[in-house]
Amino acid sequence: MESFPSLAKVEEETMRKQVMAVLIATAGLMHLPGARAQAQAPLPMLHTEGTKWVATDGRQAILRGTNLGNWLINEFWMMELDKTSGVEDQCQLEAVLDKRFGYAERERLFKVFRDNWITARDWDLMQRHGLNVVRLPFIHSVIEDEKKPRTLRADAWRYLDEAIDQAEKRGMYVVLDLHGAAGSQGIEHHSGCAGRNAYWSVPDNQARTVWLWRQVAQRYRDRGAVAGYSVLNEPWGTDPDTMAASVRKLYQAIRAVDPDHVIILPGHSKNGIDSYGKPADHGMQNVAFEMHPYPGHFGWGKPGLKVHRDWLTCAPGEADTVCKWDERLRRLDTAFFIGEMQPWAMMGLELGGQVARASFDTYAKYGWAATAWSWKVITRQGGQGDGKWGFVTNAASPAGKLPPIDFASAPKADIEALFRSFGTQPYELHQPLLRWLTTSTPRDIREIHDQ
Repeated sequence: MESFPSLAKVEEETMRKQVMAVLIATAGLMHLPGARAQAQAPLPMLHTEGTKWVATDGRQAILRGTNLGNWLINEFWMMELDKTSGVEDQCQLEAVLDKRFGYAERERLFKVFRDNWITARDWDLMQRHGLNVVRLPFIHSVIEDEKKPRTLRADAWRYLDEAIDQAEKRGMYVVLDLHGAAGSQGIEHHSGCAGRNAYWSVPDNQARTVWLWRQVAQRYRDRGAVAGYSVLNEPWGTDPDTMAASVRKLYQAIRAVDPDHVIILPGHSKNGIDSYGKPADHGMQNVAFEMHPYPGHFGWGKPGLKVHRDWLTCAPGEADTVCKWDERLRRLDTAFFIGEMQPWAMMGLELGGQVARASFDTYAKYGWAATAWSWKVITRQGGQGDGKWGFVTNAASPAGKLPPIDFASAPKADIEALFRSFGTQPYELHQPLLRWLTTSTPRDIREIHDQ
């Protein structure tokens, strides 16, 4: 990425006052930490003005929340089933269940899974954590009939409608995130089919994605609780310029039916957002850029205080910092969405909770929306340990532990029982994370010390 000179560091007290001023000013748009929101009237639609997210009444909206990973597109590491279950991505599981039980039974079992992975218990706990936005990753086949391309499933809107309704009852927004497009937009397992990457090589897959977004935009064009459309998750299976050109086509398709919602433009792993240029120069309005900064993971240092402090306080050098991104976004006059981040895992519970709060508060200072990955991550033995990737995990108790399973040989009854157990297994919360997210005092990364 380009390198920019660091901006002057913000003094600790100034930062504290800035964040508190924004939180107080937007009290009607978010749950102040510790608040208990009640069912309310429809949420006001959001839009972007320059680098800010703004509500219809002109107030700046500070969005902080989580992803609902593994619900509407599977990632088997989030259930610790990627190495022992005989499958490593959703396409493999679909193929195994089709071969063993037939398509109709596969569809029924997936419904059992989806009806139990996220339930009212999860929505209540998200509210308890003071979150006010969820990013909803989904695979295209949740909406499009995979056997009849460009045809809506009979239950196409079941889960998206449910998520938006449940969120809005609790004063929370939803970002709709196409995590797995037709053909898969990358080689990674989280696009649905690892190694496929046929979104780019088969033009019809791109045409089907244009069709899909038109259906989504038509359905939700008047729904204020939808914060925006994240049009393509991590589309890294092609070069940055081809990615940007494809995203511009998706923008045009959505704008043809929905003039009002924020359209979120994904960055690339190679050059971030540089291939887009200034969106306004290309006729794109009411947009935000999306990136997934993961200090401490994926080759960016190791989990710990230092890597987060350097990122959040704009340490000198060539490494990326929030100051460099702030300058870049101001130059492009465009808002920002940190669609994925993980500021607490594997750092110890108390330190992780503090760093997470400091991360959210720093992003609030810059006016960026942010959703952590991910809400719920469970393991065979359960328990938070030194900090799992989830706000919640399964309890380290006999009732919380996951049984071993091989989808290629396990009885259908055992598979169904496993899927149903996800809705009732006891949870273990990351208690320091909950405490730090729901205190009324913002946290400055410079005030935090290793435990």
